[in-house]
Amino acid sequence: MAIIEFRNKILSEMKRVIVGQEGAIEEIILAFLAGGHIILEGVPGLAKTGIARTFAKIIGLKFNRIQFTPDLMPSDILGTMVYNLEKSQFVFRKGPAFTNVLLADEINRTSPKTQAGLLEVMQERQITIDGKAYPLDAPFMVLATQNPIEFEGTYPLPEAQLDRFLMKVNIDYPGREVEINVMRMYENGFDMNIIDNTKFDTIELSALDECRKEFKSIKVEDAILEYIMDIMSATREHSALLLGVSTRAGLSLLNLAKYHAGFDGRNYVIPDDVKTIAKPVLRHRLVLQADAEIEGYKADDIIDEIVNKQKVPR
Repeated sequence: MAIIEFRNKILSEMKRVIVGQEGAIEEIILAFLAGGHIILEGVPGLAKTGIARTFAKIIGLKFNRIQFTPDLMPSDILGTMVYNLEKSQFVFRKGPAFTNVLLADEINRTSPKTQAGLLEVMQERQITIDGKAYPLDAPFMVLATQNPIEFEGTYPLPEAQLDRFLMKVNIDYPGREVEINVMRMYENGFDMNIIDNTKFDTIELSALDECRKEFKSIKVEDAILEYIMDIMSATREHSALLLGVSTRAGLSLLNLAKYHAGFDGRNYVIPDDVKTIAKPVLRHRLVLQADAEIEGYKADDIIDEIVNKQKVPR
């Protein structure tokens, strides 16, 4: 099947330079297939940038990285009008957002005005300057990073803007043996800076079209739709939550569950597909009550509780 072949090839190529983080990489592949954007959350030094750069190179796409800072302006991302002396007119100089894979490093360190400029691009897939629309090349994906422990000097994304991200992927510390293997690689001369000079067996974009054709053939029974709706409704009624999830979240669960079924070589969705992708799809969309946060509740805990309480369709 096209989808499982797509995933396996990317994972195989990624393993040449990235040790561990297979779960996070699979979730990035899912989001890419579904045409969505991702928040990568993890402490510095866990290869978030390396994963994004390598992924873009394997897909054969253009990659740009922007370091978000408090003084960053929307024009620094989108582009600006400059005066061309030779033509005696203003021309548009494209910004780094004109790419295929954009790494928005530490997105919560820039002002809400600049965040809004990027998130508009994510939704519309175009940039409008002086009344003229400049479409972005397809495919287009934003990988935005955040540090989970730094709050000073940050501007957290509002809930309405977080909802524009398809998934939030947690980049955790790798296991002991994985970290020893990383150190062994560096001891033997490996350096992440060689990624740009590494020749990968790249994937043709026609493979993406094949995956999306296969996606349309994956069947979803009404019982699965009811199951997704039950999960959505439970988030809106949970006493520990101030805000549940939107219809967009339900559509995200549906689409990603279909691609996850493809990962397993099936042409039909089962409840486990929904369970597997529930956390990355929902965790950034839930707003906890203040007392629940004080008591130490996390979004993932509530998602587990909600999913485990739902009647599983047969």
